[in-house]
Formats: sequence, C-alpha cells, structure tokens
Amino acid sequence: MTPFPRRALYGAGLAAVLTAGTVLVACGSDGTAAVARLSVVDSYIPLPASPNGMAAGYLTVRNDGAGGDELVGVRSSGASSVTMHRSTEQTMEEVSSFAVPANGALQLARGGNHLMIMGWAKPPAVGDRLDLELTFAKGETIAVQVPVQPLTYRPGSQ
Repeated sequence: MTPFPRRALYGAGLAAVLTAGTVLVACGSDGTAAVARLSVVDSYIPLPASPNGMAAGYLTVRNDGAGGDELVGVRSSGASSVTMHRSTEQTMEEVSSFAVPANGALQLARGGNHLMIMGWAKPPAVGDRLDLELTFAKGETIAVQVPVQPLTYRPGSQ
C-alpha cells in the first residue's frame, strides 16, 4: 500500500478551514443567514398641483436586519405607473433599484430619491390613500397605504 502524502492531508485540512470561514462570513455570528428585516414608515404623497397630475411619493424603508436588500419595484392598483427616481441639483433620472443597507434605512424624500406616480385611477384628494406594493430583490413584498397630504405638507409639521 502506498503511503498517503502528508501534503494532501495539509491541503485537505486547509480547504476545510477555508470552506468553514466562507460559511461563517455568509452567516451571522450565531450561524444564521444575515437577512434584512424591513418595514416602511413616514409615507406620504403631496397632493398633485393638477387633477390626475404626476405626484411624487416619499417614504422610509427601515432595515433592522444584518443583511442588506434592494427596492427593485413599486406598483399600485390606483395608478398606471409608479417609477423610482433619483434627483440631483441638475437632473432627475429613473433608476431600476435603490439599496437598503443592513441596519440602516432607505429614505425617499423631497429633493432626493423619490417615487413618481402617474395615471391615477381617480383624481386624488387630501386624505385619500394610495395602495403601493414595494418589491425587494430578496423576494419580500411590502404593501403600504400612503396618505395624500396637502402640497405643502412636511413630515413632523402636524
């Protein structure tokens, strides 16, 4: 019988250690997968300036989990189109996703990232609520009812 080379044993041991390290990096410290724990707060839509006009939507997606995620889609039965946009000082552009950081938040707010809502099923009025479904890259969908507020509304101003 041919003796098993000692180098092969060292190589196998090293491979096992590296594999275990990779698994631990992908998991939390307790061995569970790092997942996002998402919730939506502070949502509102300022009343459009004209009936059936375009409106912006604002909200905060909180992530209390150790894993990040991405907002990849938004839809509504009360509007024909809801798209995601990023604003800068000079431009506004449609984007395909927004990152939701681990133990952090995605803020959609005036002057920055926001939703554009078009093709309302009925003209919105202050006090109405628009149903939105937010879809995330890791498969979660969150349904939220977003209130229509006066055009001049600012969170915390009530």
